[in-house]
Amino acid sequence: MELEDIRREYTKGGLRRKDLLPDPIAQFDLWLKQAVEAKLTDPTAMTVATVDSTGQPFQRIVLLKHVDQDGFVFYTNLGSRKAQQIEGNSKVSLHFPWHPLERQVHITGVAEKLSMVENMKYFSSRPKESQLAAIASKQSSRISARGVLEGKFLELKQKFEKGEIPVPSFWGGFRIKPTSIEFWQGGEHRLHDRFLFSKEDGHWDIDRLAP
Repeated sequence: MELEDIRREYTKGGLRRKDLLPDPIAQFDLWLKQAVEAKLTDPTAMTVATVDSTGQPFQRIVLLKHVDQDGFVFYTNLGSRKAQQIEGNSKVSLHFPWHPLERQVHITGVAEKLSMVENMKYFSSRPKESQLAAIASKQSSRISARGVLEGKFLELKQKFEKGEIPVPSFWGGFRIKPTSIEFWQGGEHRLHDRFLFSKEDGHWDIDRLAP
């Protein structure tokens, strides 16, 4: 198999300035809605990129759980590698790859922790098994075998079989307050359409970028 021979043409149609909504959050909501309606697998899945203290970038996929004018929200173990890296450098990058629609959205922004009230509200809405898993897994730590994790999960399941599960102190969410949002639409002959929204003095400027 020759990787350089793998290619395809982008035929979904282009993106023009007149097609864009003036508010990038509204534009994102529209594209996300269309991704959901197209029944894409995990339309809320996004790559979160952070940087450690040495400047080494890391990426992982998490699920977007809320978006509004204040930013993009996800939840994690606050002792995880991503959370520790955000603690040291709150500038992060998000990426949504909606390949079947020939679309991508790239976001840069600054992460801030959610309030305890916001964490409690979301945690209580999760399925019980997800709540237990959040407590059982010390995310990013080394474990000797999967059985250790499964054993802890079963232990907690028995412990909280009839009682309410408390929100663990080491679990919570981050809100990414965007400073830029780029919308990418595939185009024929690799002439892709890219529009960058950049926040300046509280308002959004729009620039077309070369592919």
